[in-house]
Amino acid sequence: MRDLSEIRKDINRIDDELIKLFSQRMECAKEVGRYKKERGIPVLNEQREREILDDVAKKGGEYGNAARLLFSNLMELSRALQHNIIGSGKELREKILNAKSAPGCESLTVAYQGIPGANSHEAARTLFPDAEVISCKSFADVFDAVSDGSAALGVLPVENSNAGSVSAVYDLILKHRFYIVGALDLPIEHCLGGLRQSTPEDIDTVWSHPQALAQCEDYIASHGLMSASKANTAVAARDVARERRLNVAAICSRAAIKEYGLQILDEGLQDYAGNTTRFIVISRELIITADANKISLCFSLPHVHGALYSLLCRFNSLGLNLTKIESRPIKGKDFEYLFYLDFTGSVHSENVVELLCQLGEEMPEFSFLGNYKEQ
Repeated sequence: MRDLSEIRKDINRIDDELIKLFSQRMECAKEVGRYKKERGIPVLNEQREREILDDVAKKGGEYGNAARLLFSNLMELSRALQHNIIGSGKELREKILNAKSAPGCESLTVAYQGIPGANSHEAARTLFPDAEVISCKSFADVFDAVSDGSAALGVLPVENSNAGSVSAVYDLILKHRFYIVGALDLPIEHCLGGLRQSTPEDIDTVWSHPQALAQCEDYIASHGLMSASKANTAVAARDVARERRLNVAAICSRAAIKEYGLQILDEGLQDYAGNTTRFIVISRELIITADANKISLCFSLPHVHGALYSLLCRFNSLGLNLTKIESRPIKGKDFEYLFYLDFTGSVHSENVVELLCQLGEEMPEFSFLGNYKEQ
């Protein structure tokens, strides 16, 4: 058996040769890109790629599957280069170039789901302290308010660090395709709010939003409490105040307890420290601030082997960090999905714009949902 140092010398030599061959291959890809540009030929040729990959897998023998993966990545990078040469995504580039840097109206109206004292209300006031905030009964109503112009912006919860995604909001994002123009990570502390005549020992039932109940699951179980869902945490507090039942309390914020004249019977109910909810801001207009650092996309994938992996290869090649990927079923289509994806980046970087344009050309369905600052 050879010494490890000798084996590594061979590996280094082979790697040097591979780098040279890779550079030569990419130069050929440039030529292909220029050829396709002159003749108006699409970059993606799925049949040719499939034939090449099948051939590579056969020639690779014992390492056929690994060879297929390697060449699949090579093709992704070659196509990316060709898209840049052709200048793909002109419409998206124009849209990004013409984006506003701030909301256009002087008198800003912001819609949120819930009533005063709700976490969404606090998020809206934190993000837009000088705006007029309007209450909506449901998440869908927030989208409708933005759609019909009743509100310029909408603030919605999309994810909690403990309970996970708010699926109903993601469904609405994918339905409406409004732009995301801001985000806020809001620390959430849940308190037990009861009537001023109640004591902690009186409570056998708690009311709250399903997400809040999930975030306090251990507390509810350990205290032997029954639970019931309400539209949101502030509605739960309001209803406790209205119905005046000594045995019922709300899991809600301090603000809701104060708003509806309750008392704090217990605090820090959440199962995990650092409980945080992420809120987004939606808009009909594309707004991109100079300090934007997160991008959201919506897309479907072609029905080919390894399509999602190939997509992620593009992000990895640019060193971009994916922070969220969510799949939602396409209604009326069996086992077909739309994907929602967040990653850190800015359209002020040409590499990022080029990536977006490449994906926009190749995905069966693609929407750029925005580039924004997450606070």
